[in-house]
Amino acid sequence: MNTVNVTVNLTMALTIGGLYAVGFYLLLQRSLMRIIIGIVIVGHAANMFLQLAGGPPGRSPIVGVSPAEEMTDPLPQAMALTAIVITFALTTFLLALAYRSSVLLGHDEVRDDVEDRRIRRQQQRVDEREEPDEPGADRKFEFGTDNDKEATR
Repeated sequence: MNTVNVTVNLTMALTIGGLYAVGFYLLLQRSLMRIIIGIVIVGHAANMFLQLAGGPPGRSPIVGVSPAEEMTDPLPQAMALTAIVITFALTTFLLALAYRSSVLLGHDEVRDDVEDRRIRRQQQRVDEREEPDEPGADRKFEFGTDNDKEATR
């Protein structure tokens, strides 16, 4: 079986890592336009990763035209084309949602969910009630330990 020696270019690896980092940072922002740009950048990073995973360029993979050792694997190229189409469709959908949001609300900021805020306030109240008032009140008692003997005295 023939193996292809594929070495990853450090510059490409750092570029892909940087694109992923910037894309995920933008995805965590509150502005819809920044979120959309983040999705586009993550899509570009995925495409670059797929092309890098495909290895060096070679001959077209048509049987009988070139020897098998010189052929390029067509799967990463097909996956990259599919990723391009998916990224384009997702981008147009999100642009339509952002436009609709800006028309209805007048801004593109993503607000907190009301239910999330209610749950967060409820959890903070529970945490405040569970704070120990006296020293040693937060110790957990386990059976068969010194703590268990102290609790039974």
